[in-house]
Amino acid sequence: MRGLMPKSTMAARLARVPAIVAVVASLPGLAAAQNSMPPIPAPPVIEVEIPRDPRPFAALSNTAMSMRDSVVVLARQQIGTRYRFGGTTPTGGFDCSGFVKYVLAALQISLPRTAQQQAGVGATVPKDTTSLKPGDLLTFGRGSKVTHIGIYVGDGRYVHASPKAGRVIETSLSRTTSPLVKIWRGGRRLLADATGSSDSVATRDP
Repeated sequence: MRGLMPKSTMAARLARVPAIVAVVASLPGLAAAQNSMPPIPAPPVIEVEIPRDPRPFAALSNTAMSMRDSVVVLARQQIGTRYRFGGTTPTGGFDCSGFVKYVLAALQISLPRTAQQQAGVGATVPKDTTSLKPGDLLTFGRGSKVTHIGIYVGDGRYVHASPKAGRVIETSLSRTTSPLVKIWRGGRRLLADATGSSDSVATRDP
């Protein structure tokens, strides 16, 4: 049988009852006061104007520059590959148009097979080294006939599969006494220029 609670403990508990009753009685008043408070306004919406890129075609230009660099690297990687008429691969050898087609195909740009056909692709670049950009195609021939083609790599130099040298070589356009340089016709541009306009009409493989 449990013992009786001491009188002192019972008295302490009974003393707390009025305080608890007072708190409970005040709750409706607190709720009413909260309901009567004005709603907190939502924070103002601040519109931030994002400045426009003053060079809207900068990304396109950077991509074109990267592509040009890739063309140069791929072209120079084939220096020393043997020349073979009708050749289209590093293992089997290259002729001039086979070499150009191979390099551009590595970047998923599809070109026709012959130098004459490739000379009709892209935009015309005048016969002036200051107008050329790395990755442009250089065409050679007399009259309307294109007999040779190569890839410009910058600084007045180009890489091509030379039947005379018997291999892929890098040559300078400043060799004005060279029979090939004498029949240099100009260039063809396949990649977009820095203004953002696309000069390429070559087929980009998916």
